[in-house]
Amino acid sequence: MEIDALRNQLSIKSKNGVSFLLAATVIWTIITIIFIFPNEVIQKNIFMLWTVGLMFPLAVLMSKLCKAEWKSNDNPLGVLGLYLNLAQLMYFPIIFWAFANSPEQMILFFAVITGAHFYPYGWFYNAKAYYFGAPIMSVLLVVIGWDLPLDYMWVIPLTMVGFLLILSFSLYKDYQRKKEVSEDLEPDEKNVSKEG
Repeated sequence: MEIDALRNQLSIKSKNGVSFLLAATVIWTIITIIFIFPNEVIQKNIFMLWTVGLMFPLAVLMSKLCKAEWKSNDNPLGVLGLYLNLAQLMYFPIIFWAFANSPEQMILFFAVITGAHFYPYGWFYNAKAYYFGAPIMSVLLVVIGWDLPLDYMWVIPLTMVGFLLILSFSLYKDYQRKKEVSEDLEPDEKNVSKEG
């Protein structure tokens, strides 16, 4: 099987990773609520980090609800998804630096890293929405958060929620298109195998 076929297979079986994006949408909604409350910024940051711990179990649950594979053992590229997820952890020292040295900006750092980490999934799922979404998210979040007053930091996670919903919708449409093309090809492939 050629590499593009493997990528499209991942895209269809995993529904372009939309279940992870929906889980992230829930997480960023909780973070928005955390940042709306008038707590100290350090407390908000601690609560935000605790909330992020819900991501994986929530993503697995969303995968079950969406009937999507959250890991692909039958595809040789499947393990790459794990590596792409783990790669985001390499940026966490920046988050911890922000926590210690610039706690007011930690939410911005975290949002930009989250947005940027989607870029390689464009290749992984053969989905252009990731290629466009990641840089747009990262740049616009920096623009929005550049001089944002501390009392309005909730705008950053709320913006992230909006971006995640738009990205999820775009990727779901891409999944539907690929699934339809795949189903149209299957009868032709069966006929070719019968003739051969």
